[in-house]
Amino acid sequence: MPRTSWPPIRLGALSVRFVLDGETSSGAATAFECEVPAHAVMGAAHSHDGFEETNYGLAGVTTFTVDGELRELHPGEVVFIARGVVHAFENRSDEDAKFLAVVTPGRLGPDYFKEIGALLSAAEGPPDLAAIGEVMRRHGLTPAMDSAGAAS
Repeated sequence: MPRTSWPPIRLGALSVRFVLDGETSSGAATAFECEVPAHAVMGAAHSHDGFEETNYGLAGVTTFTVDGELRELHPGEVVFIARGVVHAFENRSDEDAKFLAVVTPGRLGPDYFKEIGALLSAAEGPPDLAAIGEVMRRHGLTPAMDSAGAAS
């Protein structure tokens, strides 16, 4: 029987646990739970041209910024992110949050999160944004750019 759950992957304050990988779904989808502690921020705004992302609220409130618009994700609600749309998320509340992300087709897998987690845990100061950008691009994510053209 195919594997249906993996151990959590730490990304700074965030935690990701896959429940479906591309191999199990024959490349159709990947799915992972993301735990977002109170006041945690996923700092790397990005887009992806090769897949869509659908996020389903499980607990707490996660605030997504999608194409410059704030969208609160409450339990039982969905935030859909189309290909090419810049997005990021954070938890602005005093309560931990959790959502299920479904990526279609299943091009984003555990290796991306493991590589980013390793970079974050190895950093002795601020994370190496150039190295993070390289990992993102290698896995089909495009870091958002600030007005000066640098990855933000």
